[in-house]
Amino acid sequence: MPISGTTDYRLRCVLPFSAAAVEVGLLRHTAARQLARWGMPAVVNEAEVIVTELAANVVKHVGDGAAATLVLEWKGDRLRLEVHDRSPALPSAKKAEYDDECGRGLHLVAGLAADWGVILTAVGKVVWCEIPLGSGMGCRRIERAVQVLERYQSTGTGDAQSWQGRSREAGLDESAVELIADLLHWTAARGQDPDDILDRAQMHYEGQADAA
Repeated sequence: MPISGTTDYRLRCVLPFSAAAVEVGLLRHTAARQLARWGMPAVVNEAEVIVTELAANVVKHVGDGAAATLVLEWKGDRLRLEVHDRSPALPSAKKAEYDDECGRGLHLVAGLAADWGVILTAVGKVVWCEIPLGSGMGCRRIERAVQVLERYQSTGTGDAQSWQGRSREAGLDESAVELIADLLHWTAARGQDPDDILDRAQMHYEGQADAA
């Protein structure tokens, strides 16, 4: 799943899916796992409900087996969820439609989200909503890591020109590898075993991920 960033700090995950009942459950669980990786356990329940309702509406109103895409985007203090499909028909959560299954679903989405809406696109539409985030420890860890990588990248290693023309995502990935390698050199220079440090870091990460 593609994940990318921008200078104002953003993480993005794109999940294509087929509009089918079995896919809705898989999509919900995949989204929950991604949010856990981002350190957002506090909003997983709300996000799961929203993903379920929006994906189910695609199944019901666009058609069984229709191609669609879920986008999760973490930007600043909000999590944005988007469902893209290829139907130009606009959903509505008007009170008069509350007895309809789609109407009930959108009322539920509207109640859980800070904001929501529908955007027409060249190939269909996007139904989106945003959930406010708290400042959980997992979020702070990721923010701190990005800040460290950006500072590390900006100091350069005599090869600053090599970053030109690369995407920010690719640059941060390369910086992460270089930073880890430098830390292992530092560890070895202090007489410690780099493999032991890697094993301890992996155990620490897995413990945090399980706790999330």
